[in-house]
Amino acid sequence: MMADYPDSAKEIVIVGRSNAGKSSFINALFSHKIAYVGKTPGKTRILNFFDYNGEFTIVDVPGYGFAKLSDKQIVAFGEMMDEYFAKRDCLRLMVMIVDIRHKPTTDDLDMINFARYKHLKTIVVASKSDKISNNQKIRQLKLIADTLNVRNEDIVAFSSIKPDNITPVLNLIRTKIA
Repeated sequence: MMADYPDSAKEIVIVGRSNAGKSSFINALFSHKIAYVGKTPGKTRILNFFDYNGEFTIVDVPGYGFAKLSDKQIVAFGEMMDEYFAKRDCLRLMVMIVDIRHKPTTDDLDMINFARYKHLKTIVVASKSDKISNNQKIRQLKLIADTLNVRNEDIVAFSSIKPDNITPVLNLIRTKIA
């Protein structure tokens, strides 16, 4: 419920398919385990708010895609997300997490088009970049950028195993919410 959400000046919502690496990204951002990382998709069931040193608030939302949910849960999640996006005036940026190894799905395209419809600034974080070669990384970043129709400067390769690569993502976030 909106009444339960904390007061925030600037919020950044983290979205992506189930198991794309959202929780691992959040943990890397905070330099410690703050979000649950599971082997089974669909562990995040509510909106989770994390204050980033008073600078902004990270909002972790349930993933979309292949999590095993009942029809009732899917409807409830949809209503929760609709309410959040419609009424949260402090929302400044959407960070979409995609698995760099795969072409973005129709769900990913729907989500980024929804952000465009809402006039919400967006960046794309291509997670799990440690799992492919540098040549593959270049090809996959181009494929992701072309599929989602995002500018090259709005997409960043990321690996939670290499925590030093969070700096470019943080710099991009700060630029977008300034």
